[in-house]
Amino acid sequence: MNINLIINKLFVFAFFSFYLFGQENYTQEIHGTKEMLNFIFIEGGTFNMGSKKSEKGHFGDEGPIHEVKISPFWMSEIEITWDIYNYFMSREIDNSQVEYNKTNEVNLEIDAVSSATTPYVEMSFGMGVENYPAICMTQHAAVKFCEWLSALTGKFYRLPTEAEWEYACRAGTSSSYSFGDNIEDLYQYGWFKTNSNDSYNKVKQKKPNPWGLYDMHGNVSEWTLDQYIPTIYRTRKQLSVDPFEVPNKVYPKTVRGGSWMDNPSRLRSASRRPSSKKWKKRDPQIPKSIWWHTDAPFVGIRVVRPLNTPNIEEQKKYWNNYKTK
Repeated sequence: MNINLIINKLFVFAFFSFYLFGQENYTQEIHGTKEMLNFIFIEGGTFNMGSKKSEKGHFGDEGPIHEVKISPFWMSEIEITWDIYNYFMSREIDNSQVEYNKTNEVNLEIDAVSSATTPYVEMSFGMGVENYPAICMTQHAAVKFCEWLSALTGKFYRLPTEAEWEYACRAGTSSSYSFGDNIEDLYQYGWFKTNSNDSYNKVKQKKPNPWGLYDMHGNVSEWTLDQYIPTIYRTRKQLSVDPFEVPNKVYPKTVRGGSWMDNPSRLRSASRRPSSKKWKKRDPQIPKSIWWHTDAPFVGIRVVRPLNTPNIEEQKKYWNNYKTK
């Protein structure tokens, strides 16, 4: 066989092997600040989504169990903290936007990203700001944060789909939690009603899941991209590839992970929760804010970056075209 042909085949094999298996974790600098955000690479694969009826705490919207295939992506190691989210609110570092070049995944002027309105009350409610997860934002605000972060850094960020979130949370396990089924072990991995002291807590204080993600069980629940449809699992094929329930109305959307206010059953890997208009009950504005859920001090965000960057039109759909407000 021609030696050049052999070399070319080896090069192609090495390139695609690195592309698929050689990706690494990385740290995203928040330009114009001292803040940094670590990202964990999640290799693609298949898993069984949902839970059995026999699982303690099982809800009807978690079945039937079905096989799902997920494409690779990076996920933020922690929930987005006020330290970073407040820069999105103030927009004081917008002039630190990375200059566009051909290696950028996005080409977006940061001035084109909508700004959040100032809330009428301090949204940490005195529970803490530095190294604490940002809370009370609507899904619309969470999506716009992703757009802003993308414009600032030149990398494409978005919310995880519900399937991506569960895949990352399970981290290769099939038990009720990523650490097993023993609720007593939950004290080592998450903040919930019994151990939270009626408050959210600083991120990264508990053990991570097997893939290195912190606070996937508890502390604050996390927004996903999906419309919440309680019976959706019944309609899926035996193998669903990157399922995503495109939002077509504001409520309900799906949040995951459980929070500092919840019982252990809500912190299970399969547990799903719908958003609600009641989360704006105390908002005095007319019309009510599209940016804040004044009655949801238990909801926050975590972001992902897919390995395969979508084209510009698809990027815009994630940030602007889906029904988020």
